[in-house]
Amino acid sequence: MQGQDRGPDAADAHAPDAGAARNPGPGRPEGCGEPRRGRPRSAAAERAILDAVVTLLEAGEPLAGLSIERIARTAGVGKATIYRRWSGKEELFLDVLRDMEPQDPEVSGTAGLADLRSLMEAQRARGLAQRSSVLLHNVFAQMKSHPRLWNEYKDTVIGPRRDAVTAAVRRAVAAGELRADLDVELMDDLILGTLLVRTVHRPESALPDDLVDRVLTALIEGLGPHPESGPRAGAAPGGRTGPDTRG
Repeated sequence: MQGQDRGPDAADAHAPDAGAARNPGPGRPEGCGEPRRGRPRSAAAERAILDAVVTLLEAGEPLAGLSIERIARTAGVGKATIYRRWSGKEELFLDVLRDMEPQDPEVSGTAGLADLRSLMEAQRARGLAQRSSVLLHNVFAQMKSHPRLWNEYKDTVIGPRRDAVTAAVRRAVAAGELRADLDVELMDDLILGTLLVRTVHRPESALPDDLVDRVLTALIEGLGPHPESGPRAGAAPGGRTGPDTRG
């Protein structure tokens, strides 16, 4: 019957609390345990639900066309099984996206540039994953036409990642690895800018293994010429020194 739990989560949905039955507690007859405080979560059911969404998307179903009923039927569970875990489609889709993307790295939380490099490398890996997965690329493209879902993704996924990078930048500043007189938010944009441009705006550009090190080297050493090889101080483009003040 539609809406009734079945499949991977059925046992979890209907089995009595064995522990409570064995220990009915004072004043309660044998076999009448304490009221349950919530059903155990089934990893098998959650896996089936996440896989069902991916299966439907791979079959060409747009995000807007997916319903909880269709997802439940594909996963072999009841709608209640889904609603016990996610409040609605947006929350479920976010977990599907997290499941499809590479895992966020575990960083020390105490290092500066070392943590920053790990976070940048994770961003490069996500770029590679998005390129290699037509499905992931299409999902991101569709998601931007759903403001509520996109805003939720920015708040719960992109925002914390940006906060982690900003925190690593601040630790690098505190450790003397980066200059203290620079705008931290601007440094965050500069550090991740190359990776985001190559992932979003120029997907045909390479994301080689050494890209993170090259970006960090260029930023830390600066973009200006080395003193021994650069043009004379005040030289303008074209070899002229300063503006032409001749009449």
